[in-house]
Amino acid sequence: VAASHVLIQYKGSMRSAPTITRSKEEAKKLAGEVLAKAKKGQDFAALAKQYSDEPGAKDRAGALGKFGKGQMVKPFADAAFALKPGEISNVVETDFGFHVIKRTE
Repeated sequence: VAASHVLIQYKGSMRSAPTITRSKEEAKKLAGEVLAKAKKGQDFAALAKQYSDEPGAKDRAGALGKFGKGQMVKPFADAAFALKPGEISNVVETDFGFHVIKRTE
């Protein structure tokens, strides 16, 4: 499948930058706000550019390209593969933080 995502990290999440200071609870709340905006039809790429903590998200607008099930951590892969193209996941928690995933193909 191919997907885009918004990653909201928190202090202590895997590979989070030292500049990330929000708590896990704050990160989950922000991910929920991003999800609500995406579900209301706001441009997903713009949301990724604005909110995602993933390195390179600004350049790729959250696009991850194509991947197989074994290439992503299990909670992320399970959510992405359960979506139909164009669908948006609920908030998905991994060791990297909280994700909002949009399947693109």
